[in-house]
Amino acid sequence: MHAKDTATIASCVPLLRIRDVSVRFGGVVALDKVSFDVEAGQICGLIGPNGAGKSTLFNCLSRLYDCNEGSIEVSGMSTLSRPKHEIAHMGIGRTFQNLALFKSMSVRENVLLGVHGRVQPRFLASAWRFRSERIVEKEHQQRVQEVIDNLGLTAIAERTVSELPFGTQKRVEMARALISRPRLLLLDEPACGLNHEEVEALGRLLQDVRQRFKLAVLLVEHHMGLVMSISDKVVALNFGRKIAEGTPEAVRNDGRVIEAYLGKSAEHSYVA
Repeated sequence: MHAKDTATIASCVPLLRIRDVSVRFGGVVALDKVSFDVEAGQICGLIGPNGAGKSTLFNCLSRLYDCNEGSIEVSGMSTLSRPKHEIAHMGIGRTFQNLALFKSMSVRENVLLGVHGRVQPRFLASAWRFRSERIVEKEHQQRVQEVIDNLGLTAIAERTVSELPFGTQKRVEMARALISRPRLLLLDEPACGLNHEEVEALGRLLQDVRQRFKLAVLLVEHHMGLVMSISDKVVALNFGRKIAEGTPEAVRNDGRVIEAYLGKSAEHSYVA
């Protein structure tokens, strides 16, 4: 096969391909043959009521959980056949619903930890380094500064995370997820705990991050205004099954989604 043909085939492969993923916890079916794709550069919203399987799917994508059935591929490569510690190297970054920051450390130090173990604390503290090690550390520090600048954290880079407002801490966690240059960013309820102005700012930030870092975003979120205003497509789950997939407009008007999650006043939930 010629290189041109290979490139053409590669360009047709979705960035994230989920096929018939099922997860069971004893007799409880958390996911039941869920399938959908996320294309490169796409923002995909993943919605559903509590217990629908959204977090379970996220944990399968980041290999915190194993699937009982199905396949998950990133750029055509199976994540399930790789060791769990290699997931970040496959181009997947993630934030968590509950902040996982080191509150006593600075913004810069927290972001640097996102290098995923490439720079160890003992290495950072060493007074004697080989030339190659110094070059690598310099590259990491430059990357940290780039991400901090792009997420508007420059003025507070040396401040301790515990001193910062909750919304700012969420930006710090996102910066840490971006430091490893992911192609796919998994965001687990980034709007949780934010006020109206902060949610609007988050929407603008996510669209900017998508453009600046040239990545796709899979977004689990209960804030329907945010999901519907920034997503290119939306996937809805209920009781572990996919019940709808399509544009925000199509999903918001899907009877199954309205019944399962949004309720009779759905149309009032989409005010951005």
